[in-house]
Amino acid sequence: MIANLTNKGFVMLKEILSGVSVSVSDLKKNPMAVIREADGAPVAVLNRNTPAFYCVPAGTYRQMMDMLEDLELAEIVRQRDAEEVIELSIDEL
Repeated sequence: MIANLTNKGFVMLKEILSGVSVSVSDLKKNPMAVIREADGAPVAVLNRNTPAFYCVPAGTYRQMMDMLEDLELAEIVRQRDAEEVIELSIDEL
């Protein structure tokens, strides 16, 4: 987490969901170097010390999408598992 001072003097904490962070300015200078140095980890891109967005390498993004798909399929299985089972023989189809 990082602390930000607001114009009223209060400290607001902003959670950074990555072990790697970079400023927007540094990212613009050499984006591929940032990704390379992160070694596959997501990078929190900070604007005025506040997370603006996360930069995720393509391979990591693909893994995230696969995991989301698995979660969606698992939910379908759970829903169907509660449905009534109708037994049929192949000849009845």
